[in-house]
Amino acid sequence: MSLIPSIFGNRIIFDPFSSDIWAPLNSNDEISTFANAQIDWKETPEAHVIRADLPGLKKEEVKVEIEEGRVLQLSGERSVEKEDKNEKWHRIERGRGKFLRRFRLPENAKVDEVKATMENGVLTMTMPKVEEKKTKLKSIDISN
Repeated sequence: MSLIPSIFGNRIIFDPFSSDIWAPLNSNDEISTFANAQIDWKETPEAHVIRADLPGLKKEEVKVEIEEGRVLQLSGERSVEKEDKNEKWHRIERGRGKFLRRFRLPENAKVDEVKATMENGVLTMTMPKVEEKKTKLKSIDISN
């Protein structure tokens, strides 16, 4: 579970539904800066919608799985470019390496109906919500 704050407008939100795991980039145990994939999660009347910014990744390089019944797991890897002997790097700022994000889904999410799409480096996962049962009210006459 992550207690890392997220900034939303002028509010700071602690996300009890999220956990982040970063994998080593290489044998030097460097941490992948790409692991901090930016996530937006909104709830509409019909569904939960999670969007992840994954620039430069193809859908084949990303996995979306449901684990332990109610945990949505997002993972992937951006490979390190192969270095040619005739090339010299001057700056490396784009994150590389593996990432793994987990989100505990609320009880009203239909985990068997999760759909995922990826377009222009944005992964969108949509989970329909269970319809709320409306309680019926029956009027009772009050006798004398």
